[in-house]
Amino acid sequence: MIRQGFGYVISLQDDLVLVGEAADGHEAVELALKLRPDIILMDIQMPGMTGIEAARTIVRQLPQTKIVVLTTFNDPDYIYEVIRCGAVGYLLKDADVEDMLEAVRSAYRGEAVYRTDLAADALSRAVASGCILPEAGAKPALLEPLTEREQEILQEMAYGLRNDRIARKLVITEGTVKSHVHRILQKFGCEDRTQVVVMALRHGMVK
Repeated sequence: MIRQGFGYVISLQDDLVLVGEAADGHEAVELALKLRPDIILMDIQMPGMTGIEAARTIVRQLPQTKIVVLTTFNDPDYIYEVIRCGAVGYLLKDADVEDMLEAVRSAYRGEAVYRTDLAADALSRAVASGCILPEAGAKPALLEPLTEREQEILQEMAYGLRNDRIARKLVITEGTVKSHVHRILQKFGCEDRTQVVVMALRHGMVK
C-alpha cells in the first residue's frame, strides 16, 4: 500500500514518470536491468533480498541509475551500509510527500540526498573507510570564501557534531554556531548541512 501510494503521487507529477514497481529485492534487480530507470526508490527490509543487497547489485551493473533508500530506520549503521552500496540518498518514510519528490529530483540532478540528522556521522565514517573518496579537480564554486571560523565549524559538522556540541567544543554560543552554519549553507548554495558535508567531503575540504 505504501509503495502504491508513493507510485500514485509520482505518477501525478508532470516531470516524473513511474516506469515500474517491485515487491522485493529480486524483482527490483530484475526490473531495474530491464527498464534501466534514472532513479529508484528502494526500501531496506524486503523479502528474499534486502534493499542494500539489491542496490549494490544494481549500482554495479547500472552505475548511471541513482538509488535513494526510503526506510523507517533512522540508523547510522544502515546509513553507512547504504553509502557503501553506492546509493545516493537516504530518506525516512515519515518525510513529507514534497520531501520525497524533491529527493527524487535532487538525485536526478546528481545531488546527495541524506535527509536524516544521523547522516553526517555515517558520511564521515564512509570517508574514513575509503567508501567516499575526495574527487580530483576544482573545489566547488562558493558564493564567498569561507572564513577561518566557518572552515573550523564545517570540519566539526563533518565529524557529525550538532550545534550545541560544536558550541561547547569551540567555546562559543550555540546562536553563534547557528549563524555560521547558516552562512556556510548560503555560501555552498545548499539547503541543509548534510548536503554541505557531502560536497565538502567529496572535494577534500574536510577530513
